[in-house]
Amino acid sequence: MTIRIDSGGASVVYLEESHKIPLVSIVIALRTGNAHDPVGKDGLSRITARMLRRGAEGLDARTIEDAIDRLGGEMAVDTGASSVAIHAQVIRRSADAFMELLGRLLGTPTFPEDELERLKRETLAEIDETKDHDRSLAQQAFRRAMFGGHAYGRDGAGTVTTVRSITVGDAKAHFAKHFTKGNVVVGFAGDVTPEDAARFARMLTARLPEGAAVADDVGPPVTKGGRRLILVDKPERTQTQILIGMLGTWPHDPDHVALSVATSIFGGTFTSRLMREVRSKRGWSYGASARASIDRQRQSFSMWTFPAAEDAAPCIALELELLEAWVKDGITQEELDFIKGYLTRSHAFEIDTAPKRLHQSVDVELLRLPADYYTGYLDHVKAVSVDSANKAVRDRLRTIDLLVVVVGTADDILEPVTAAIPGLTSHAIVPFDAEILEAGPDPEG
Repeated sequence: MTIRIDSGGASVVYLEESHKIPLVSIVIALRTGNAHDPVGKDGLSRITARMLRRGAEGLDARTIEDAIDRLGGEMAVDTGASSVAIHAQVIRRSADAFMELLGRLLGTPTFPEDELERLKRETLAEIDETKDHDRSLAQQAFRRAMFGGHAYGRDGAGTVTTVRSITVGDAKAHFAKHFTKGNVVVGFAGDVTPEDAARFARMLTARLPEGAAVADDVGPPVTKGGRRLILVDKPERTQTQILIGMLGTWPHDPDHVALSVATSIFGGTFTSRLMREVRSKRGWSYGASARASIDRQRQSFSMWTFPAAEDAAPCIALELELLEAWVKDGITQEELDFIKGYLTRSHAFEIDTAPKRLHQSVDVELLRLPADYYTGYLDHVKAVSVDSANKAVRDRLRTIDLLVVVVGTADDILEPVTAAIPGLTSHAIVPFDAEILEAGPDPEG
């Protein structure tokens, strides 16, 4: 069981103790993420966090990398809309030395100019590589069109324009504001005692400045109404990527779990309605799924398929028919009984390691989830009834307000795709390599 540790400092500290393997997993997370990047500086959170291993007091980038390898450690940065997390792992016998190293990286970064320029070039190369990944293009276009100018519409990696604009001064100012004791959550999992955890936490945060958690001014998103199509035009595509969705759920909604359970029935398993109709019966797409994302504010509900170009239009038409029928007619008791059994059995794989259990507790803290969001999961699932699930679907999912994003070749699929969407109110064609996918106004603006 994950417990909260009093380390004697301002940072919140969690521990999931397990002595089965002599490893220590560490998470150092900020309560702020890329949604809190300054306007025009998208990607600053990610770059600032990645710069920590590029130079610290008395240590250059090569020395840091050599030290991490020598101690048998690993370190990676993960950014999201609401948090930035440094994930690390080390063998237990090197834990003290590793914590000392991490503490120096966290507390005394130097942000060398040459390393920042190198990291910016690497980031720009990563942004360019996304143009070769159709699913990434679809996700990027979906996010921007769904959330428009809201902070959730930003790309955590930044854009070509914003990344180029980031300076050492920007990184230092961002670090000073966000890397404070009160804005940091620390977690340990594995071969660690409570006494170890308290000591390690002090080692990690000792050099951080005092300061309260940064105020979160990201409000609820509002999306455009009507049925909209964004076609990301990419030449010579024999296969498409399709995302269809709308605003979905919020973890504090009273019907949040009911909607999540119903979504699992509709598109969350290999035998779901979407998979059965799209793949098994028609063979249009190897995969077909639906998901309801979560964050501090309301996130999206989405369906994903990737049919051949000639099957894109009929696939979209079928998905919309299935969605309408699901919202109108709901689920059956047989479907609910099956999914409850499936979710109950598979839940064991969500909590089968100490790091997984730790990350759930950290997520509750960072995303401000209900306290029993994970610990009471099975009870919440068991409490869902057919009526509550069907009401949640009807109340939350407005099929008249749909966003359809397709990555494909416009000359080949535009006409049949537009015809496949009843009540389509607007459509836009966006070149796959256009800056509009990276920054700027909504593609329809």
